Amino acid sequence: MIRTLMALAAALAIAGAAQAAPKDEGQAKGQDRYAENHGVKIHYVVSGKGPLVVLIHGFPDYWATWKPLMAELNAAGYRTAALDLRGYNLSDKPQGVAAYAMPNLIGDVAAVIGAEHQKDAIVVGHDWGAAIAWQTVLNRPELVNRLVIMSVPHPAGLARELATNKAQQEGSNYARNFQKEGSEKLLTAEGLAGWVKDPKEKPGYLEMLRRSDFAAMMNYYRANYPRQVGDSTAPPPQFPQIKVPLLVIHGMKDTALNAAGHAGVWDHVDADTTILMVPTAGHFVQHDAQALVDRTVRDWLVARR
Repeated sequence: MIRTLMALAAALAIAGAAQAAPKDEGQAKGQDRYAENHGVKIHYVVSGKGPLVVLIHGFPDYWATWKPLMAELNAAGYRTAALDLRGYNLSDKPQGVAAYAMPNLIGDVAAVIGAEHQKDAIVVGHDWGAAIAWQTVLNRPELVNRLVIMSVPHPAGLARELATNKAQQEGSNYARNFQKEGSEKLLTAEGLAGWVKDPKEKPGYLEMLRRSDFAAMMNYYRANYPRQVGDSTAPPPQFPQIKVPLLVIHGMKDTALNAAGHAGVWDHVDADTTILMVPTAGHFVQHDAQALVDRTVRDWLVARR
């Protein structure tokens, strides 16, 4: 059982990660800052000047996953703010599953935007960061003026695939295991950092993971991930229409989240919708296809200034 769960964690962490973690050359030199959401301090790193871009990482990651994209956007005239999610790295680590419910996570994004003295921002998310970005634009649309999603389908698409797609059901087995009590006891920093190949980045990831809370990481799944595969006969869930431009980027070798989940996302958006499918990339598309992803995000945003 221990080997099985560790393998599942490693599988998600390395899903398609053929390219090394970000390198230092040409990357943004940021400033550490903190925002507060009802007593929970959220660490983030800012750099650059211009329209605000909030970047939200996933599991098992931290703000530094965005260093190459931050440098790209800073050079194009944007200010970037990359969060450490609650439970991770230098952000606070509140106890209990309820602390990681989605309204609190949305509140963390709002707190960072507020700490930067802005009323809204471009929001970019990967993995859990993408799930939070979707829910932010759906529940607090006034906070988001552009939306960039990596890997995670719109909630309607994910619900559909969980109900009807066997490959997605099987791909979600790791999440069912993460939801089990005590699953965090089977995780190690070394195991979760196994996907990081760059020797310059590996120490930072290990340090981040050792100061993070593995129970908090599992609480994201316990508080928010669907516990049932879904009912294919049930009416589809309803969501508000998204009113801002949307860019979706997905690695087609992703084994955790099926690319089919993005089909029909345009039906949920009343603005231009761009989808980039990368056949050679896996779950960590921002690393597997780093140059393509960074260039695409930059050019897409510049075209919509």
